Amino acid sequence: MSTQNTAPIAEATSPGTRIQQHRTYLMCRPEHFTVSYTINPWMEPANPTDTAKAVAQWQTLYDAYVALGHDVRLIDAIPGLPDMVYTANGGFVIDGVAYGAKFRFAERAPEGPAFMDWFRASGFDVAEPVEVNEGEGDFLLVGDTILAGTGFRSTGDSHRELGDVFGREVVSLNLVDPRFYHLDTAISVLDPVEGPGGVEKANIAYLPAAFDAPSRGILEDRYPDAIRVADEDGAVFGLNSASDGFNVLISPRATGFEAQLRERGYNPVLIDLSELLLGGGGIKCCTLELRHGQETTR
Repeated sequence: MSTQNTAPIAEATSPGTRIQQHRTYLMCRPEHFTVSYTINPWMEPANPTDTAKAVAQWQTLYDAYVALGHDVRLIDAIPGLPDMVYTANGGFVIDGVAYGAKFRFAERAPEGPAFMDWFRASGFDVAEPVEVNEGEGDFLLVGDTILAGTGFRSTGDSHRELGDVFGREVVSLNLVDPRFYHLDTAISVLDPVEGPGGVEKANIAYLPAAFDAPSRGILEDRYPDAIRVADEDGAVFGLNSASDGFNVLISPRATGFEAQLRERGYNPVLIDLSELLLGGGGIKCCTLELRHGQETTR
């Protein structure tokens, strides 16, 4: 399915204050994608999946990143590991250090070593995990702070381990709705670093209903200007998005969130990953950011 977007996809900067920043991403072609087991509420093995359609939709996402000027690296898909396409779960990378994943479910456990092997071969320093964690699925870098999710997949102990590895503040948030079992399904980081031209620092969007009351309080206090997304947009994985500071790649079904982004000066780029959603993953799930060092502005 072709990219749906009313603005030029390759536009480099916004006419106002939003500044596109260069990104490097890791992706995995869903050559072996299927739903053969259930580890989240979205997965129904009885429902047929179309691997060719999944590959075509994934290719649209890959092509969009390339058209926007981002670098995309690939990890080889491994037969028998259909969820490798969701590379965000494979680790968490800051300043050339990769904190590896240790998956909760046995079906995905072999992915952890596969991703750590790729990181080592690609020149990253690898911190092997002791605690259960699912990488950038539950860990989001917002400014100098790491927001860390728990409740379904990554354990609270992994938050301590994460802080030890990176020496940064880690803020724990508790997820309570099983549909939003990873943090990246309930929070979208729109401006993770401060750029020139007055771009807001650490701007996020989030789904309040996905969190318990103390976590909602933390988000309200820390990000008073955040976009609060409606349940109907969250339910179509609208927050499982990727932003470069100006262009925000989102589900075409998240129409309310799309309007909110336009009001704030972002450029929504609509990418349909409906087939991959059958496995419980969207745009961000298919995208692991590789942070080698200081972010750059295009």
